[in-house]
Amino acid sequence: MVKLNVVLVEPEIPPNTGNIARLCAATDSTLHLVRPLGFSTDDKALKRAGLDYWKYVDVVYHRDLQTFLEGVPPERMLLFSKKAQRVYTEAPFQQGGYLVFGKETLGLPQWLLKRFEDQSYKIPMWGNTRSLNLSTAVGVVVYEAYRCLTDGFRDF
Repeated sequence: MVKLNVVLVEPEIPPNTGNIARLCAATDSTLHLVRPLGFSTDDKALKRAGLDYWKYVDVVYHRDLQTFLEGVPPERMLLFSKKAQRVYTEAPFQQGGYLVFGKETLGLPQWLLKRFEDQSYKIPMWGNTRSLNLSTAVGVVVYEAYRCLTDGFRDF
């Protein structure tokens, strides 16, 4: 069975994180939350968005971005940002990989995108918007990763 790691760097909006937690429960992905968080994990909106699925989510907390980076093999990380050059469908998804997303207002830090430029991807947009909602972006990428890693979902 495929297992992925979804990483949220300093998420700010409780319903987004709750929706992503529910997605992680549905796909058996591990959710990594990199502090500081813009909310309390006891937040009602967070719990409401994740409904009663929190008990099925493996959540790992990281003190800060530097601590996360020190504890993860860099070659297993894929970063997602509107500032990247390549499209997410070109990403070399791998079993146990870390799919890294930035906070809602600022995305991932520029220094991180520069450091991992060859591992950074974007979701294209054609309309008049600055960016996709974080939980939408995570959903697009997670399901593409599983599609690639499971022979187009035929394993299910």
